[in-house]
Amino acid sequence: MALSGPAGLIVPRLKAGIFVRALIRRAEVAGAAAYVVKKGSEEAGAVFLKVARLDGTSSVLMQARRGEGDLVWMKALSDASEEAARTYFDKQKKFDPDIWIVEIEDREGRAFVDEPIV
Repeated sequence: MALSGPAGLIVPRLKAGIFVRALIRRAEVAGAAAYVVKKGSEEAGAVFLKVARLDGTSSVLMQARRGEGDLVWMKALSDASEEAARTYFDKQKKFDPDIWIVEIEDREGRAFVDEPIV
C-alpha cells in the first residue's frame, strides 16, 4: 500500500502489524512495557497508542496525516483517567473494528514514535 506524498511522490506505507511489533520492541529495549490491547487489521488498521504514566493518567495518541501527507501523532486525550481512555477506545472500536490499540507503560510518558506529536 502506498500514499501520495509531497510533490506527488509515492510514499510506501508500512503495514500496521509490522509497525506495531517494531514499536513494542523499541519500547521494551528502552525499558518500558508495551503490549497489544486490541489487534486490528494486519494490513492497514488504524493504530492508537495509550501511553500510561503509571500514576493513574495516560495520553491517547492517534495517527493522522497533515495536509501535505506527512504522518503525525495527534493527542486525542491528554492526562486522561483510565475510565476516560476506555470510553474513548470503546467509541473508536464501534466506529472502526479494525483498529489497533497499543498500550505503553512508561513513567516518563514516552511514545517511542519518530513522527511529531501534535
